[in-house]
Amino acid sequence: MTERAGQIILALTLAAGVLTGCASADEGADVVRATPSGRTIPFDLYTHCGIDEARIGSTYFEAVTPLSDGSGSPPEGWDNPTQRGTMTLKSETEAVFTDDAGHEVKFRARPGASAFKRICA
Repeated sequence: MTERAGQIILALTLAAGVLTGCASADEGADVVRATPSGRTIPFDLYTHCGIDEARIGSTYFEAVTPLSDGSGSPPEGWDNPTQRGTMTLKSETEAVFTDDAGHEVKFRARPGASAFKRICA
């Protein structure tokens, strides 16, 4: 039983490293909460040029439905330059960002991507 518990702790610790990223998880966020639908981490989503992309570990994701105010900024009701919330990795190719304001953005992995589609200044 002790060996199994140690394996679970090690797996969760490794998962925390996999889930950190550019649209970043909080510094020092070493704990990943397991949920029925996936793994969840605190996440600061970069919103400055609208809600379009996120990086989780080494995987680049794009919003299923990008959000913008029409001028390349986040829509009304979103913080700028980042929105604090959580990112839940539903699978290796699907993630969902949520926050206390009630926002929800679904992301899908961009296979083979090694950088963001565009760099926002």
